[in-house]
Amino acid sequence: MDLQQQIVELREKFFKKLKDETPSDERGFHPDDLARIRTKDDYLTRWLEHAEFKVEEAVNMLWAACEWRRKVGANDISEDNLVREYLQDGVVYGYGRDRDGKGMLIIKSKLHIKGNRDFGELQRCIIYWFERLEREGHEQITLFFDMCEAGFSNMDMEFTKYLINLFKYYYPNFLNNIILLEMPWVLNTALKLIKSWLPAKAIPKIKQVNKTLLMEYVDPSVALISWGGENDYKFTFVPEVRNAANLINGKLDNKKVHFAEASPLNEQPASTFGDQSNEESMLSITPDVISFNKEGQEILGTIVLKNQTVDKCISYKIKTTAPEKFRVRRSTGVLLPAQQVTVTVSLQPGFNLRSLLHNDKFLIMCLPMTDAKMTAEELADFWKTNGESAEHHRVWCRDGAGGPAGSILSPGSPGSERTMDQLYTKLSHLEECHGKLHKDLRTLKHVMIISIIWTVVAAIAIVYILRSDIGQIISGDQSCHLHQG
Repeated sequence: MDLQQQIVELREKFFKKLKDETPSDERGFHPDDLARIRTKDDYLTRWLEHAEFKVEEAVNMLWAACEWRRKVGANDISEDNLVREYLQDGVVYGYGRDRDGKGMLIIKSKLHIKGNRDFGELQRCIIYWFERLEREGHEQITLFFDMCEAGFSNMDMEFTKYLINLFKYYYPNFLNNIILLEMPWVLNTALKLIKSWLPAKAIPKIKQVNKTLLMEYVDPSVALISWGGENDYKFTFVPEVRNAANLINGKLDNKKVHFAEASPLNEQPASTFGDQSNEESMLSITPDVISFNKEGQEILGTIVLKNQTVDKCISYKIKTTAPEKFRVRRSTGVLLPAQQVTVTVSLQPGFNLRSLLHNDKFLIMCLPMTDAKMTAEELADFWKTNGESAEHHRVWCRDGAGGPAGSILSPGSPGSERTMDQLYTKLSHLEECHGKLHKDLRTLKHVMIISIIWTVVAAIAIVYILRSDIGQIISGDQSCHLHQG
C-alpha cells in the first residue's frame, strides 16, 4: 500500500470512528483539528511516520491527541490568556534555525527553578510555543537546552518529561534534535533517566555539546555570543504576527500586539511613540516615556494628558500590554477644551523596576465627543461603538534612575540589557552579602551582650565569694586571738 492510500485509509477510519462513537457532537473535537484532518495530507503523513506507517496505531494516536487538544484547549491558547510574565521572562522562547533549517525552541535552564512558577500555566506557555512554531511553518523543531551556568537546582525532571511527552504523543514527527549545551557533569544521571523516556530511535537525536561542538549544529552567525557564537541577540518577547494562512474557527486572526485595559487591540507598526504628530493630534502626552521611581512603598510614574483643542471635548482611554503588572489611575476620562489631567501609573505588588521590559508599553487613545456629561456606562458604550476611529498614541516605560537619554532600559541603548543583567547580578550579590553580614552582626551583638552579662554576673559572684572567704578568715583569726588570750 502506497503512502497516499494510507493517508486515505487513516482519514476514513478516523471519521468512521468519530461517526460511530459520537454521531451528535463529533465528540467535541475542535473544528480546526477536524478541518486539518479532512484537508491536510501532510499532517496525516506525520502521524503515519510517527506510528511507523501502522494505520490502526496512527488512528488511535491521532484520536488521543484530539482528545488531549480538546482538554487543554490547545487551539484557543493565545498571548491574551497566558501569564504574560511567563512569555516575557525568557525561560522558553523560539529563536533562529539550526544547520538543518529547523526552528529552535530555547529552554534557558538557569532561569528555571522547580516550583517557582505555576506548573499548569507553564505547560500552557509551552503549548503556545509549539502551536506558534507550527503556525509559522516549522515542520520540525530542535529542542535547545541552554544549560550555561545551570546547576542541579535548575534541573526539573517533571518539566523535561512534559516536553518529551508532547513530542511523543501530541506533536507527531515534530522533533529534529535535542541539543544540550554545556550540561553540568552532575546531571549525567538525569540524562540517563531522560533517555529512558525516549524511544530507542530518538536517543541519537540527543546532542550533548560544548560551545565549540555546538557550531556543528548551529551556524556561528545564528549562535548567541553566550553560546560561543557571533549573534548578539537578546531575547525580548515579540507578539505573534498571524497572516491569512492562520485561521481560527474559520476567521482571520491578525492581532499583532495586545493591549489590555489597566483588551485586545490590533496594533500596526509605528516608527514613533504616537501615531499623530503633536501638530495634528487632539491629545498631547508629556512625557512620551513613563519614568518610574520609588515613592515611599510604591513605584510610580506619571503622564500628563492635555486636550490640545479649544473647541472640542475629548474622551481618553488607556490600555497596557501588561495589565497584571500595572495599575492606571484613571484609565478612562473626559477632558474639556484645553484641559489637562495627570494620570498615575503604579507597579503592582510583586513586581519591581527590574521587571520593566522594552515591550511593556501603553496605548493611549482619544475620541472627540459632544456630551461631556456621559455616565460611566454611557462612556463605555461610546467607546465600544466608536473605538475603531480613535486617535492612537504609544508610550514606553523605563526605570527612572537614568536621564532621558541615559536610562539603561530606554529603547535603543547599545548593550543596555547586558549591562542591566551585570548590574543586577552584582546588586543581588551585594544584597546577599549585606544580608548575611547584617545577620552575623546581629548574632555577634547578641553573643556579646550575653557574654558581658555573664562576665558581670561572674565578677559579682567572685567578689561575693572572695568577700565571704575573707570575712571567714578574719573571723577565724579573731577567734584564735581570743582563745590564746
